[in-house]
Amino acid sequence: MKVLVTGSTGFTGSYVVPKLLEKSTEVRCLVRSTSDTSILPQGQVELVYGDLSDLHSLKLALQGVDAIINVASIGFGHAPGIVQAALEAGVQRGVFVSTTAIFTSLKASSKKVRLAAEEVIQKSDLQYTIIRPTMIYGSSRDRNMCRLINYIRRFPCLPIVGNGKNLQQPVYVDNVAQAIVDSLLTESTLRKSYNISGAASLTFNQVIDTISNLLNKRIYKVYLPSSPVIGMLQFFERMSVSIPVKSEQIQRLNEDKAFDYTDAQRDFGYAPYSFKEGVTLQLRQMGLL
Repeated sequence: MKVLVTGSTGFTGSYVVPKLLEKSTEVRCLVRSTSDTSILPQGQVELVYGDLSDLHSLKLALQGVDAIINVASIGFGHAPGIVQAALEAGVQRGVFVSTTAIFTSLKASSKKVRLAAEEVIQKSDLQYTIIRPTMIYGSSRDRNMCRLINYIRRFPCLPIVGNGKNLQQPVYVDNVAQAIVDSLLTESTLRKSYNISGAASLTFNQVIDTISNLLNKRIYKVYLPSSPVIGMLQFFERMSVSIPVKSEQIQRLNEDKAFDYTDAQRDFGYAPYSFKEGVTLQLRQMGLL
């Protein structure tokens, strides 16, 4: 099997490519001319240059492949073009990475685009599989857990907007990559969508405690009322003031994000790590254990 991977140099994509190679899969990676391809297995993958917004380069990249794994975000409106290019190139099989963020109750700007993208994929003639991870973590390249780890490591107090009791179920990046590859190679996943998460849900307080205990670092939690903090952040956003955290991020933190992965477990043997197992691996990768 020959597979085209988009988003291969990104955080998750860089874990997907080696797992495909382990399955003796031929891998072609669609990359930009400015992409840092040093993260990819050298000499083991075929590189083609193009952009998801360029239908012509997409069609060329899809020539002669059996399937596409679209790890790149579907939150930028590229899904219709990807589906069209795949079908016109005669590619019938595709795995698309979405996100459980589509289930948020917030009026997030990206939610509408992602829902529309999933609808295009599901209504197409592609033999698709959609994988929806929760928040992905796992190395110094992630955008969330790494920041929290470094904060806990450096400071004695951690401000928490809200009470820290809302549920989270972050998923380790290697588990996500394995799910993507396994779902591609399993017929029972055709024309289905799956939510994938960590082994069990836990509160934000428990996330903090797990990390601080592993680091043997005592941290004091300082709880702040959510409404005035969110209001202040929204004011700064309206004034176009640059701030390190967005109001939407705080609102999402105060929203339960626990998801059942039974369907993925049944159809392709999905078996995620517990948060403690995953974050222990991350701390080792970061040189902190």
